[in-house]
This record gives sequence, structure tokens and C-alpha cells, in this order.
Amino acid sequence: MSQSVTPELRQWVQQQLAAGVSREALYQSMLSSGWMPEVASQALGQQAESLPSWTAPAPAQPARPRGELPEPDLAAQHSEIEVLGRKVRVLMALERPRVVVFGGLLSDDECDAMVLAARNRLARSETVASRNEGSEVNSARTSEGMFFERGETEVCARVEARLAALLNWPASHGEGLQVLRYRRGAEYLPHYDYFEPHHASSKAILQRGGQRVGTVVMYLNTPERGGATTFPDIKLDVMAVKGNAVFFSYDRPDPATLTLHGGAPVLDGEKWVATKWLREREFI
Repeated sequence: MSQSVTPELRQWVQQQLAAGVSREALYQSMLSSGWMPEVASQALGQQAESLPSWTAPAPAQPARPRGELPEPDLAAQHSEIEVLGRKVRVLMALERPRVVVFGGLLSDDECDAMVLAARNRLARSETVASRNEGSEVNSARTSEGMFFERGETEVCARVEARLAALLNWPASHGEGLQVLRYRRGAEYLPHYDYFEPHHASSKAILQRGGQRVGTVVMYLNTPERGGATTFPDIKLDVMAVKGNAVFFSYDRPDPATLTLHGGAPVLDGEKWVATKWLREREFI
């Protein structure tokens, strides 16, 4: 099949760069996906000969078995799972990528309590890692956010325990909850949640708990319009509904996981979410 640089490809490349993916990582990812070097370099707006430090992609990392990832017990195919006294509905489950949408994961009171506790601590959202191992304003994410320490409040501890039981993953193997507010027009361009292995900051980050292996996005309110969590690779939009959540896991830090996702623009009102990132080891 012939390959060419289409407007759609250029737009996708710009979205990845805006989301913080390095040109080298993006180039090697495109090569590993079957793109010819000259087409990949053209899409990146570079000449191949001007990129002497770029090398052929390393062999793909082996995928972790499902049993080594956070995973809800859906074998019995029940429409509800009782977790520590709360009934959580299973609204949708997809095998590849592993995406599960839960209904009523949080109560209205829990949602309101997290919003109230976070509201006065919000700041312009930053990247998780920048090239100098600090943080920087992320142009791909137009939101305000803050982090709770793990177990910082009674509600945080209760929600973290519920997630641990639901996903069969220790609460200690997760970062503290992050709360984000997206005002009208705010969005988060498509990105991956795992840490790019070749990024300058990844070595230090991975020492704190290993690679990320799963994400839970919990909706703390229902926007008037817009604000869905989107998965462009699989053409899936998950609507933001108060108390509901979307969980997805990734078995390796690679685009082959099909976990590219983003937050669609909020068209009316605002959107509040709480995100929990799960690590492969205890997060310290």
C-alpha cells in the first residue's frame, strides 16, 4: 500500500508533538508501525539526513499478560459488581484495548466532596515530566488541576480502597488522585498516559513505582454539553456523567496498545474529573 503525507497525518503528528511526545519517539513509533523513514520524516517536517541521532526502533517490549495488569472481575458477566458495599454497574467492556465503563462508581456526595476539597487548590495544569525533570505548562491541556496525596482525605482513601478492590490492584500501586476542572472551551488533546521510555525524565519517574499500567477517569459532574473522553484509534467517545468512570489498561508503553485518548472540548458549562493512575509497583 502506498504511503503519503495527508492533512490528517500532519494533524495527528502536531497533536502528538503538542501533547509532549518527542520527535525522536514519534519518528520511531511511526517506523515500528510500518511507515517508511522518508514518509515519517516528511510528516515531521524534517529531512531524514538532518536527523543523524535517530535510529531504527528498538524491538517492541513484550506485552504483560492480562493477569499482571489491573483488571475487574468480569468473568461472570454480571451487570453489577458489589465492591466494599457499593454496587457498581458495568456499562461497557472492550477487550482490545481493555476499556471498561462503570456506572455509579462514585456517589453524588463523594463527587461533591472531592470538588469542594480541590477547588481552592487548583492551578494551571502542568505536564508530568519535562526535559529538565521539572514541570512545565502543557499547551495540550487547557485545564486547572491539583493532586491529593494518596489517602489524604477520608473520601480519597475510601475511593482508592474501592478502586483497589474493583480492579484487583493494591492501593499502594497508584498515584494520588488528580482533580481537574475544564471550563468552557477547555480540552486535552489526544495523548498516552504511559511514560515514554526514552524521555529524559522517565528514568527518575520510573524509580518511584515503575511504569503506569492503567488509568481510571472519574467524572465528578455532568457537563451541560461536550467534554467526552475520546479514544481516536478505536472511534470511541465516553460521555462524562457524574459518578461514572472509564478504566483502561495498557500492557506496554507503546502506541500498539491503542490507548491514545483525550478530553473533547467542553461546549457548555464545565467538567470536573478525578484521575487515578496505576503503577506496576508501589508508588513512593
